[in-house]
Amino acid sequence: MTTSTLPIATVLGGVAHALNLAFGMTWEILWALVLGFTLSAAVQAVVSKGEITRLLPDASPRSLAVACGLGAASSSCSYAATALARSIFRKGANFTSAMAFEFASTNLVIELGIILALLLGWQFTVAEFVGGLLMIFFLALLFRVLLTPRLVEEARRQADRGLVGRMEGHADMDMSAGGGSILSRAFSPRGFTSISHYFVMDWASIWVDIAVGLLIAGALAAWVPETFWQSFFLVKHPTLAKLWGPLIGPVVAMLSFVCSIGNVPLAAVLWNGGISFGGVVSFIFADLIVLPILNIYRKYYGRRVSLFLLGTFYATMVAAGLVVEFLFDALGLIPEGPRQAKVIEASVHLNYTTVLNIIFLALAGLLVARFLRTGGPEMLRMMNGPADHHGGMSHDHGH
Repeated sequence: MTTSTLPIATVLGGVAHALNLAFGMTWEILWALVLGFTLSAAVQAVVSKGEITRLLPDASPRSLAVACGLGAASSSCSYAATALARSIFRKGANFTSAMAFEFASTNLVIELGIILALLLGWQFTVAEFVGGLLMIFFLALLFRVLLTPRLVEEARRQADRGLVGRMEGHADMDMSAGGGSILSRAFSPRGFTSISHYFVMDWASIWVDIAVGLLIAGALAAWVPETFWQSFFLVKHPTLAKLWGPLIGPVVAMLSFVCSIGNVPLAAVLWNGGISFGGVVSFIFADLIVLPILNIYRKYYGRRVSLFLLGTFYATMVAAGLVVEFLFDALGLIPEGPRQAKVIEASVHLNYTTVLNIIFLALAGLLVARFLRTGGPEMLRMMNGPADHHGGMSHDHGH
């Protein structure tokens, strides 16, 4: 082999290795993604978005608890969560509760917990839910002290301008099935249609982030040496590492541009590289301050309020990561020994993962077919536009 062809062969080999790792992680979590999005769609199909504003009139503990519950039942897409928070704020919801709803929509959802358990372990799933609740608690405290009526009014004036970010139509669509018990709604023809529409639209809103996250994770695992991560995360200084991880985790997330569930594969790479347990948690929380979403906050609420959100969100993410780090360490819940997050080579065998993938891909096929037969493509085309342009978006297809 000549020296001129060696670099090309090396580069191609590195790319192939990165793609191989990305596919391996994709195959490992595929069934869980389908399951998570199906469960999320089913919950959204029986919970009306029209009730959210009415249930969040203030920043009381009750309203914040309701915001957590409603957020956990919503789409895990960070862009959709951000758009929906602005939408309910414009309609009269309390600003603090709207932000708590946004946090819960991305950090307390079912599919995130499943993917964390598969790639990193059940301890990270527990940490994510504990830390998510802590983060909302810290956010409410900070807002009570620092959020002035003037800032809220400034945010409301800017929000009422209706500048478009992303996923506006998806945020305003209300496709829930009404009437009857929850089970009867979910299993009715209209409920099945609603589930199929939420399922496909949630996938449409988030697949880019998932794909980019997997590709970046594969590239980092293949090309960045372990010694770099160990040095960057201060592995040789355990006490400093526990403090440094939650501080630097959100910064890495901001610069990665990847949000929603797409940052979990990156978190697996960082964990194997040496970031602290709390650093992983704060990194995952930071999907709501990645650079594209910060720009959306500027459009939605104005420059001053967007900077306020950046500062308070970052502080709550760091604080939650630090508390989780020391709490789980005291309880002996941080995994010990070699770091074994599943950043793996592509390997398709006849095992439980393959069987589950086949079953859930068949389920996804059924939902997509229902979506196509019940006016789904037309609604999908409206998803990235503001609802006002379409005369409102209620779910009228279904039988």
